[in-house]
Amino acid sequence: MQNEFDEFRQIVERCTKFVLTTHVNPDPDAIGSEIALARFLTRLGKIVAVLNHSANPAYCSFLDPQSIILQFDPLQHANMVLNADAIIVVDANQPDRIQSLKPYVLSSKATKVCIDHHPERMPFADLYIVDEDSAATGEILYNLFSSFDQGSLTPDIATPLYVAIMTDTGSFRFPKTDAALHRIIADLLEHGADPVRSYNHVYEQGTADRTKLLGNVLASLQLALGGRAAYMIVTREMFSGTGTSEEDTDNFINYTLSITGVQIGLMFTELAEGVKVSFRSRGDIAINKLAQEFGGNGHKNAAGARIATGTIETLLPLVLERAQAYLV
Repeated sequence: MQNEFDEFRQIVERCTKFVLTTHVNPDPDAIGSEIALARFLTRLGKIVAVLNHSANPAYCSFLDPQSIILQFDPLQHANMVLNADAIIVVDANQPDRIQSLKPYVLSSKATKVCIDHHPERMPFADLYIVDEDSAATGEILYNLFSSFDQGSLTPDIATPLYVAIMTDTGSFRFPKTDAALHRIIADLLEHGADPVRSYNHVYEQGTADRTKLLGNVLASLQLALGGRAAYMIVTREMFSGTGTSEEDTDNFINYTLSITGVQIGLMFTELAEGVKVSFRSRGDIAINKLAQEFGGNGHKNAAGARIATGTIETLLPLVLERAQAYLV
């Protein structure tokens, strides 16, 4: 990707005002990538704003102690997007994924850059730094920063990149975790990344209410398709009864694949604006293709869809019926 890296360097050299953004309901790969990139650009003397449709998840707040990530408000921030020299979208390659920022990003005359590792991008950017073989957007940024100079990896950049990679590899257990990735992790550790603090903040700072929510969700677990699929349900009543929100369900879906024989895991989350379906799979099952049938997308083994119409009761049998075709 050296040509793309060289083009990015040229953009950085000629631009002063940068806006960074990512997808709705950002995960640690998205947040870690934004924070690392913002710090990298700031060190080069650039003016950087980080604007997201969604608020920063509480478990990622330790990555942003200065609260540089702002929740986008058109009245306050539209001109920042419209007047930017460059807009960089990380961990998302479809403009719909940035939601409320979409019309402003698309109408801005800024140079637009997409840095991502998801498949099936939509055209909107001037430069795509996309590598589907990378385990995380944070991995792409590590290679991008390293192409500038070795001094790019300071501790406050190494840690968010470590978090980005750690979480998107399922703590280094997903298929794209290879020797090359471990060498990157070793380098991040040598440059000051803190693995103990990172894991603690991401995975060990949940509230009692979140644990109660998890108990309710696990109680809903059912097997289907001859035991080769498992699904869980999250209702708005569960949220209100435990004082939790959608953000608190992060990683719940992974419990479906902890059951022997299950190849496809599903989680249906009832939201005010519809239903969110989380998809997971093992091996060669391209679960992102199933997600696409319902208007979503994602990785081969991890994907999601937000469906504005319908209910869990109507969608669940439809998703299970189509899931049957993907079982191997």
